[in-house]
Amino acid sequence: MTRVVTVGVAQLGPISRAESRPEVVQRLLALMEQAARGGCDLVVYPEAALTAFFPHWTIEGEQELDSWFETAMPNAAVQPLFDAARRLRIGFHLGYAEIAMEEGRKRRFNTAILVDGNGEIVGKYRKIHLPGYDAPRPGEPFQNLEKRYFEVGNLGFPVWPAFGGRVGMMICNDRRWPESYRVMGLQGVELILLGYNTPVHNPAMPETDDLGNFHNRLVMQAGAYQNGSFVIGVAKAGVEEGVDQIGQSCAIAPSGEVIAQCVTLGDELQIARCDLDLCNSYKTSIFNFAKHRRTEHYGLIVARTGAGDMLGG
Repeated sequence: MTRVVTVGVAQLGPISRAESRPEVVQRLLALMEQAARGGCDLVVYPEAALTAFFPHWTIEGEQELDSWFETAMPNAAVQPLFDAARRLRIGFHLGYAEIAMEEGRKRRFNTAILVDGNGEIVGKYRKIHLPGYDAPRPGEPFQNLEKRYFEVGNLGFPVWPAFGGRVGMMICNDRRWPESYRVMGLQGVELILLGYNTPVHNPAMPETDDLGNFHNRLVMQAGAYQNGSFVIGVAKAGVEEGVDQIGQSCAIAPSGEVIAQCVTLGDELQIARCDLDLCNSYKTSIFNFAKHRRTEHYGLIVARTGAGDMLGG
């Protein structure tokens, strides 16, 4: 008996700075309804899917900064999404900015949740690999202030039993780091969900601007193949508040092949049929970690090559 999860790749177009959360939720609901009509079990939304991506500009006041974050999930604005999930018997993945009161203080995270077909949160992840910088850079065409507005995630890379398989999450820049996939791969992950807001232009490396879509697919396809897992990567795309962001949201099979991909830079749904049993052929052959992975030699390799400084050793 196969374990098929039908996934809706729910790309969003730009969200304006003035667009309210209820207005955005209506867009999310339209995609969810379309996914349900297409027989989806799960719909995957992007990183920071409830607002414009505010790290792209400078915010000075704490009250204004807090206004971009969610203090509870669900909340009144987002509750219709949970209600629709329960009504339609469809799960969803949602990225958002989270305020949490932990360790006696206010903490801010770039967060994603996994919700099942009963409208219940079954998993939460907080972004670990924060890009950008912690202070504004005058003269830049836009800012990238994730290190200023978010703390490094403190939940690790867990994997949850959900949708008949083993599901993990990461967010945007996490996808560029092989460790993100491997930590979950070692837990037997079969379906990795991630959202991104990725500018076309990289002020630090403008010579790579034309490679943005290639690099986006490259890291996700490699991570899927090397860990025998499906990867679902979903963009907030198009020109948002003057920042041009890549699209090409896609679903990738354990073979590394792209099996569904969005073709616009707006709100768009593509559907991928993910047979989780396809993961087994990779996990039990080429990437059978227990049989072929030789971690006992890694320390010797570091010692002989002098790579310890680079690896933080």
